[in-house]
Amino acid sequence: MTPADPSDMENHSSPQLVPVAPFDLVVFGATGDLSLRKLTPALFHRWRDGQIPATSKIIGAARAKMDDAAFHALALEHFRKFHPDEEINDNEWSRFCKHLSYVRLDALDPDSDWEALRRALDDSAAAPAKQRIFYLALPPELYGGVCRNIESANLKTETARVVLEKPIGHDLASAREVNAAVCAIFDEDAIFRIDHYLGKETVQNLIVLRFMNSLFEPVWNANAIDHVEISVAETVGAGARASYYNDAGALRDMVQNHLLQLLCLVAMEPPLDLAPDTVRDEKIKVLKALRPVEAAAARQTTVRGQYDHGAMNGAAVEGYAKELGRATQTETFVALKVNIDNWRWRGTPFYLRTGKRMRARRSEIVIQFKDVSHRLVPGAGTDLQPTRLVIRLQPDEGVRLLLVTKDPGPGGMRLRYVPLNLSYAEAFSARYPDAYERLLMAVVRGDLGLFMRRDEVEAAWTWVDGILAAWAEDKTPVHAYAAGTDGPPQAAMLLDRDEREWFDGE
Repeated sequence: MTPADPSDMENHSSPQLVPVAPFDLVVFGATGDLSLRKLTPALFHRWRDGQIPATSKIIGAARAKMDDAAFHALALEHFRKFHPDEEINDNEWSRFCKHLSYVRLDALDPDSDWEALRRALDDSAAAPAKQRIFYLALPPELYGGVCRNIESANLKTETARVVLEKPIGHDLASAREVNAAVCAIFDEDAIFRIDHYLGKETVQNLIVLRFMNSLFEPVWNANAIDHVEISVAETVGAGARASYYNDAGALRDMVQNHLLQLLCLVAMEPPLDLAPDTVRDEKIKVLKALRPVEAAAARQTTVRGQYDHGAMNGAAVEGYAKELGRATQTETFVALKVNIDNWRWRGTPFYLRTGKRMRARRSEIVIQFKDVSHRLVPGAGTDLQPTRLVIRLQPDEGVRLLLVTKDPGPGGMRLRYVPLNLSYAEAFSARYPDAYERLLMAVVRGDLGLFMRRDEVEAAWTWVDGILAAWAEDKTPVHAYAAGTDGPPQAAMLLDRDEREWFDGE
């Protein structure tokens, strides 16, 4: 490997990295938001840390008419836009761009200039030993057609891999259709279905936290845990994506993938080892144990919401219907009470919520333990807080264990609720890769453990389709909530009926 110049790498130290073999990566949809905002910056960071071998190629493919220089300039413009606090000099960028090229191509058109892509990939000396990866940064309905064209153009090698972005389909039927089309070209062990939440440091740490610390595993069950909360709150609205989002909604866009993946990692049984299929087998068991949501219980176990006009950071913002240009029943917020019908979790509910235009951007998992059976300290009232384990995924990754302790000093036994805090930023001074950086290198190495298997995707859709059917039968209403709040009041009532409340501690 040829790392970046040491002078360029000053103040960009990283943990010890696992080398990867030379690879060629083709990104279809290279001028789109995902590629420019996430993929190209992630690849630059891996290059800067010396993890992209000298003979590796990164080829952007899209329909826009431009040459390599224009593509490089476009990528740099977006890098600086989305990483305003990160220094990058022209010399450093130009050396990274030696790996980066552009091909104008309509990936859905078999008569497009696939020969240009072949020429860009042609490297007779290195090709037999190089891993070839096709990243489809495209809508899921295009996956099958693009894969067929890759094969027809004779670009698929024996070890080629394909990367699919979520969502895989719009419901169970379309997910099966997408999976069948891609699996007709690529074997299952060559298909990497990305959910970027699985690449987050704290999400990966869940397995270590649970199974490598004897403090937690003995009490990680319904005997000790009162309930679990999983929240993914966004401050952004649908904006330019309003039209696309109207065909999806929060349940399809976030719950079917991100939140259910987090739920599986929290709830799964201990795997025998960390082999990819061993872990994914345990996640499948959780998905199959989810209690179906029936129409008769839809309003007691689910809440749908849609943001209306409000204020964010002191500025007025429009409601979703205004952004879309018409009234709609699409939910931008959803809260669910989820039951897992197995030995470990029977009687312990999981509460999920996600929404746009929320008060604060936050993704976290809260494990709330049951109250002590006897209030030992006189005067400890009903407001005494329970023990909680809070796993924060964003914006500041870390783990907090919130405990009741004695307030130091004389004057009797006064109690305080204090955190034992592990902040990743404070505990680990080195920069560690973000989710897409880690996942891209996992694809190169062929590590399927951080990606979703076909039956896993379809099991998640089976459960979500049941909710959609229940909503349709029940005509479950969509409640308005002001932008800049924590969602509709019905979400608080969902827990209040169980004499619980959402944990919103900072």
